Amino acid sequence: MFYRNASLVARLSAALWVVSQIAAGATLCVNKKASSGCYPTINAAVAKAAAGDVVQVAIGTYPEDVVIGTAISLIGANPNNTIIDATGLANGISITGVNGVLVSGFTIENANFEGVLLNQVSQTTITNNHVVKNNVSLNIADATCGGIPEFETAEGFDCGEGIHLSGVDHSIISNNLVANNAGGILLSDDTGATHDNLILGNTVQDNPFDCGITLASHPLFVAGPPTGPPTAAGVYHNTITGNLSKHNGFQVPGAGAGVGLFSPAPFTKTYANVVVNNDLLDNGLPGVALHAHAPGAGLSDNMIAGNRIQNNGADTDDTATSGPTGINVSGGDNGSGIPLDVITGTVIAGNVIKQETNGIVAKTNALVGTHLNDFIDVVTGVDNLAGSLPNSLVDARLNWWGCSAGPSAPGCAGISGMNILFLPVLNSPY
Repeated sequence: MFYRNASLVARLSAALWVVSQIAAGATLCVNKKASSGCYPTINAAVAKAAAGDVVQVAIGTYPEDVVIGTAISLIGANPNNTIIDATGLANGISITGVNGVLVSGFTIENANFEGVLLNQVSQTTITNNHVVKNNVSLNIADATCGGIPEFETAEGFDCGEGIHLSGVDHSIISNNLVANNAGGILLSDDTGATHDNLILGNTVQDNPFDCGITLASHPLFVAGPPTGPPTAAGVYHNTITGNLSKHNGFQVPGAGAGVGLFSPAPFTKTYANVVVNNDLLDNGLPGVALHAHAPGAGLSDNMIAGNRIQNNGADTDDTATSGPTGINVSGGDNGSGIPLDVITGTVIAGNVIKQETNGIVAKTNALVGTHLNDFIDVVTGVDNLAGSLPNSLVDARLNWWGCSAGPSAPGCAGISGMNILFLPVLNSPY
C-alpha cells in the first residue's frame, strides 16, 4: 500500500504541476497548414514561446529535431498520430540548460541518437509519449555511434538510448512507451550529477542492444585537454517504480538487464537508488543487474524491493552467473574468481522471483541483505559466489523457498556457496 500511495502522490503532483504550467502563460499553436494563426513547425513556435507558455501541436508528422531552451509545456494532440519524425537528425527532442519543461502527447521516432535528450535540466516532466525506433546511427558491427556529441562520454555502443537523462535532477519520466530503440531509458552523469528523479509507470520493451532502464555512472565530460584524473558526478537518489521492462537486451549475448545499476571504474558512483514495484520479464541479462568492475567503484546502498522478476537471462563476462538469474550483485572478477569491488549496503526485499535458475546471486566481499523474497520455480534461491571471502555474507533469513521446509528440501529452491544465513524460513509466500 505504501508504494501504491507513493505512486499516486507522484502522479497527482505531476498533474498539478501541468495545470499550474498551463495556467501560467500564453498558448501558441502548431499545425501543418499554419492556419488560424498557428506556426507550421514545432521549432518555430518553441522559438517564439516565453517561459510558462504552452505550445499545442495538432495531429500530423513533423520532420524536426525539436530544441527546447525555455521553460514551456509542449503538448501533442495524441501520441498515436502527433509525430516528431527525426529521420536523418540528431535527436527527436533535446532539452538543455533549462528547468521546468513539460513534454507530452507525441510519438518521437527515427532519431540518429536519442529520442529525448535531457541535459543539465531540473524539474522537467516527460509523460505519455511513444519513444520508438531511435538510435538509428548505431553501428552494430563494432558497437559505435558515429557523430554522437563528445559530451556523451560512454554512449557510443547504444547512441544514448530512447530517453537519456544527463545532469538531471528532480524530474519525472512517466507513462511513456519506450520501444525498439537500441536501449530504453538511461540515467547517467556525463555532464553532471543525475539525482532525485522519478522513473514511473513506463513500458520499456523490445530494445535489443541494452537494458530496459539503466543507471550508470560515467566519466564526467570536461572540455579541452584533461587537467587531472577522471572523475564522475554520480547517479543517486533516483526511484524506479511501477515500470514494465520486458524483452530488452536480447539481440546479442549479455546485452541488457531489465534494470541495470553500473559503476565500471574506480571513480564512478551509482548509489542510494531504489528499484521498487516493477515487472522485469524476459530480458537478456538478469531482471536486476548490479555491476561494479574495478576496485573502488562506488555501487552502495541500493535497494531492490517488491519487484516481480521472471524468465530473464544469465549474466556474462566478469559478472557471469551459472544460468538465468533474477538479481545479480557482482563486483566483477579478477580472473581467479575473486570480485574486484566491494559492494556495500545492498538491500533485496519482497521480490517475487519466478522461473529462473538462480533467484539471487551475490559476488562481493560484504554483507548482502535478502529478506521476504519468494522463490517460485527457482532451482537455486541464493548463490554466494564469494562465500569463501572473510566478509562475504548473504543474510537470506525469512524468505519463501518454494516450500515450507527451506533450502535443499524436496521441491524447495536450494542454496549454493558458503556464508549464507537462511533460518528461519517463511512458511508461506510473502
